[in-house]
Amino acid sequence: MYGYFGLMIFTAPAILLMMWAQYRVKSSFANGLRVPTRISGAAAARHILDINGLQSIDVVETPGQLSDHYDPREKVVRLSHDVYQGHSASSVGIAAHEVGHAIQDAENYGPLVIRNAAVPAAQYGGTAFSILLILGILLHSIHLILLGIVLYGGLVFFQLINLPVEFDASNRAKQILADTGMVDTDGAAAVNSVLNSAAWTYVAATLQSVLTLAYYLMIFAGGRRD
Repeated sequence: MYGYFGLMIFTAPAILLMMWAQYRVKSSFANGLRVPTRISGAAAARHILDINGLQSIDVVETPGQLSDHYDPREKVVRLSHDVYQGHSASSVGIAAHEVGHAIQDAENYGPLVIRNAAVPAAQYGGTAFSILLILGILLHSIHLILLGIVLYGGLVFFQLINLPVEFDASNRAKQILADTGMVDTDGAAAVNSVLNSAAWTYVAATLQSVLTLAYYLMIFAGGRRD
């Protein structure tokens, strides 16, 4: 059972997990928006950066929903409108998570350094794999197919190393918010829900990439035997 349909069946557990995780993220984020905080996400990010000696890192608003991220090249924490402007547990929690990445960067946190080095593999590995796979099939070249699989392995490696990076950033966020008292008991519970839900999306993405790699390795091995 090869081809696109076979891939969908093989990776179905990851696809279902991703659908559930995305639903949970949206639900927990919406619930967290209803838990008020004294400060905005932007103010929380600025305060956490300052107390960690990272005054040189800017906090800016960026377009999109849940488009929040830390840019290690520009040394900027970019927060979506709802997070930047919002006075809620969701806003503060996500802002603190992204600042967690900035702190990792400042500390040269090992997994983050490796992940940043693997970014090109994540950006181009999937596209290169698709092109080489098609060319390999058309030209009956087992070597092109194998090269595509190897390049896709770079994307899988990125996903795997991304897990400890994201989990560590969330743990830092939870600890900082608890230590600084920026959220109360209800706020802490909401933050945990949002960040834990987001963690499942990373797990699902990693599982899908691992299963995809396993699927094509299985096909490659079968083709070699034939």
